[in-house]
Amino acid sequence: MVRALRNRRFLGLLAFALVALAVGSLLIWRTGTFGPPAQPTFDGEQAYRHVIEQMEFGPRITGTEGNLKTGDYIGEQLKEVGWSVEFQDFTYRDTPVRNVIGRANAGKGSIIILGAHYDTRRWADQDSAHPRDPVPGANDGASGVAVLLELARVLDLRQVRHEIWLAFFDAEDEGRIDGWGWIVGSTYMANNLPTQPEAMILLDMIGDADQGIYFDRNSDRALSEKVWKIAGQLGYGDHFIPEVRWAMIDDHTPFAQRGIPAVDIIDFDYPYWHTVSDTADKVSPDSLERIGRTVQVFLETMG
Repeated sequence: MVRALRNRRFLGLLAFALVALAVGSLLIWRTGTFGPPAQPTFDGEQAYRHVIEQMEFGPRITGTEGNLKTGDYIGEQLKEVGWSVEFQDFTYRDTPVRNVIGRANAGKGSIIILGAHYDTRRWADQDSAHPRDPVPGANDGASGVAVLLELARVLDLRQVRHEIWLAFFDAEDEGRIDGWGWIVGSTYMANNLPTQPEAMILLDMIGDADQGIYFDRNSDRALSEKVWKIAGQLGYGDHFIPEVRWAMIDDHTPFAQRGIPAVDIIDFDYPYWHTVSDTADKVSPDSLERIGRTVQVFLETMG
């Protein structure tokens, strides 16, 4: 009898504890202190790891093994976080070229394209000591790709009212070498768009530790002002300077020529441009984070 009473008392206490736990959890849920996992914010260190991974492939010159491995890596990273992936293959001057396009929020509003090039330049023509050596391309190539890959991970697509395409362009950086032109991959994509996107934002050379992003004269001014305003609100006004300094022909150009509002976010004050010194130590996680968070907030708040 004593043992039976003790068992009933134990079961009663256990039932009370379970009810209390359930009620407490419900109250916590309703007050907002407990719920689904929080959406991650853009992490510059994580983006920087993507820079390092790309550098491990060596030079990513169009048509080479390093370039092919980089394109595969981009596709794998996008698929891991749930983006659909398309490889856009074509041939230019007897060389295979491949754009990589990630898509999310299919059919949800108009299309916004974010772009970066992943190829690197064959010759370091701005390096007097090594003019025929390949450019490592940590900032000029890998930095923009890294930001887009981290955006794919953290972007809160529930808040984004648009279909998003992440475009990784090949064959951007071989201009004036053996008869090649510039911006080959982006030109091919722009000329073969199945529909008219609402806007295009390009990220190029944005990882410089001494970061200064100015307006580009060939970018859409109204769209530029919106992006720079968000950067200022986030406290990045010392790095996003709303003054015209450049007139760039870059991967945004063929989209602008189609009447698509396009913006080039680029830090062209980069002393290691097209030299063998464009290495990972010149890239700052803080710089990557400023760009990534600015673009993330822009996309998540854009009407």
